[in-house]
Amino acid sequence: MKRLLSIELQKIWKNRASKVLTITYFVLLTLLSLIASIKFDLGPLHIKLADQGIFNFPYIWHFNTYIAALLKIFLAVVIVSMMANEYSYGTLKQNLIDGMSKKEFILSKFLTVIVFAGISTFFIFIVSLLLGLTFSSYNEVEIVFSQTEYLFAYFIKLVGFFSFCLFIGILIKRSAFALGFLWIWFIIEKISYPVIKYAVLKEDNSHETFIDKLYTFFPLESISNLIIEPFSRLNFVKTVGTQIGVNNIKDYQVHWYTISIVICWTAIFVYSSYLLLKKRDL
Repeated sequence: MKRLLSIELQKIWKNRASKVLTITYFVLLTLLSLIASIKFDLGPLHIKLADQGIFNFPYIWHFNTYIAALLKIFLAVVIVSMMANEYSYGTLKQNLIDGMSKKEFILSKFLTVIVFAGISTFFIFIVSLLLGLTFSSYNEVEIVFSQTEYLFAYFIKLVGFFSFCLFIGILIKRSAFALGFLWIWFIIEKISYPVIKYAVLKEDNSHETFIDKLYTFFPLESISNLIIEPFSRLNFVKTVGTQIGVNNIKDYQVHWYTISIVICWTAIFVYSSYLLLKKRDL
């Protein structure tokens, strides 16, 4: 495994675009601290985010993992390009000629996905810990390390999303078209939900709960559901909601079943990538 991973990391590091995107991603993660300086006005309210407890433990684990996950597109481009380059430069065929099996080839790509997700998770852990120790009003150990399940959810979220990108990269072969397909798939999921809901509920309202649950099994939606948006947990947002009569009933917890769904999709994407490669004439 070490040999397979070493080969993949060398390919990525020797590619200038992939190197720049990877470095940019981690630089942006370190810039999460700049959020503390953001100020904005809501009518008579003058709000500075740092004063709203966004870096308080344990909320910071939720907030930072959610924000960091929005930046995953940078590494998604790297993953897709990684596969596209295999076809463009002929390295895939050369690897197979040199004795690497197709199973080992897919394994090497998946190991790279896990390493990217693991390093990113560790990076967020360090950045969040430092920001929390600097700005948080709470420093008790049991509070500091409570709700760290968001870090695990973040790791699974990245692994699932990058596995999807890997599958698309193998399916389509060209990075630009693969990224376009990813965007189209995102739109399809977002549009299909209200369309299906309208079509079914138009005839029978009793299926509303079933449709909502069915939608949580969609690939990108299930990945998104791992970490629910954290902004409505902020005190000033709750205050505004109370004033306008909007009650927040969201469930922010990380649930085992949402993690299970994404793990299942990850297995499907990786195995499907292997089947595609196995049946494809290279």
